[in-house]
Amino acid sequence: MEILLATHNPSKVAQFRPLLAEYGFAVTSLLANFFIGNKFKSYIQNRLENTAQDIVATITRQYDKSSGRWDAAAVHSIGMSLLYDGFIIRVSDAGGNVVWDAETCDMSLCTAVLDDISDRMTGRSHNDGALTTKVFDAMDGSEKIGTVNVKYPGPYFFSEGDFNFLDALNRILILTAIFTLFVSLLAGFYIARRLSRPILTTAETARKISEGDYEVRIGEETNTIELDRLIGAINQLGESLKNQEDLRKQLTADVAHELRTPITTAQTHLEAMIEGCWEPTKERLQSCYDEMTRISRLVRDLESLAKVESGNSKLDRSMISLKELSNNAVLNFEAELKNKELRMSVEGSDSRIFADKYRIDQVLMNLMSNAIKYTPEGGNIDIRISETEDSVILEFEDNGIGIPEEELPLIFERFYRADKSRNRMTGGSGIGLAIVRSIIAAHGGTVEVRSSLNSGTCFTLTFPKTSI
Repeated sequence: MEILLATHNPSKVAQFRPLLAEYGFAVTSLLANFFIGNKFKSYIQNRLENTAQDIVATITRQYDKSSGRWDAAAVHSIGMSLLYDGFIIRVSDAGGNVVWDAETCDMSLCTAVLDDISDRMTGRSHNDGALTTKVFDAMDGSEKIGTVNVKYPGPYFFSEGDFNFLDALNRILILTAIFTLFVSLLAGFYIARRLSRPILTTAETARKISEGDYEVRIGEETNTIELDRLIGAINQLGESLKNQEDLRKQLTADVAHELRTPITTAQTHLEAMIEGCWEPTKERLQSCYDEMTRISRLVRDLESLAKVESGNSKLDRSMISLKELSNNAVLNFEAELKNKELRMSVEGSDSRIFADKYRIDQVLMNLMSNAIKYTPEGGNIDIRISETEDSVILEFEDNGIGIPEEELPLIFERFYRADKSRNRMTGGSGIGLAIVRSIIAAHGGTVEVRSSLNSGTCFTLTFPKTSI
């Protein structure tokens, strides 16, 4: 018996889990930084647009509608204040004449402010020194009174407060990543130790089972569903292999026991006749022949059982009538029924099943043979056929000697005989009911039995209506 397992080293697998956790958290931190950065840039863009709208509204209020003139001094004051905040404005009247321009009003101050802002932003916001320009119409109601140009460095303009916020956020993310990595390492090593021990134990148990130690079991639970399922499967495998090994040994012993008596009997008779102790009379030769027949019948039954249980025997299925097969079985045993004056009846519907006619006939023959053997003279044997929504049921009942209740679970085992007093000649090979169970199971059906001593026995066969 050879068991194939995964060749992965459990310890290496366990060591790999912390690495996966580390990489996972690292990627998560990078993604978090990326998405937060993009979200913050979107926030900055919206804020710049709102600020530009506010600037235009403030500038527009410096227009005197009654005189139709701009308050240049007020625009100058506002423009200089905005310049220190990084905004460069130029205001033109409705005719396109410049009211005030920061770049021409105080070029040196404007340049110094722009250089300072550029120095602060370079390398921190990937600013390349370019200016973004927004052009707005200054409106007084429905009347256009001028144009306001608003400039600021780069596509994103970060104030000093914005930079401080981003620096603090990055520090928090870095510290969080370091803390998370530390925690993940501790958790990873802890989980690895919890996983590697039962995995190693399971691998060792599987190795012992593969070497033929079917008694070994894994007793620990891991509180991990997957591992507990694996442990349960390994234990179940060991139990199944142990049962198969016990069955194989028992089968070998049973076959040897069943063959020993007829072989010994025939051998003794033949030796006696060869040595001249016995004359080779017709009766003695017949006895030897009967023993050989018994051996042949046993071998034939074993071959039939092996074919059915192995699955190598392909079922030749067709739609067959259970009632027709039952009537044929009655005809085949007509002489035996007449000799014991047994009353035989077949009742019920003419139900059909998708099955192997030869195998089902074999089942009926075995059941008929048992019923005739253990039903006293003048007794009754009844076959009843019925249907449910998805099944066809055949009941095979007699009023014979019955079977003790404690022996009912054993009657389908190979070589088991409920009647210990009967000999092999009258009792058969002891595997007839094992063949019955195997054939019914191969058809996807079930067989059940109920019996009482001195009251009779009833076998209930259930077949599926649909094909398998």
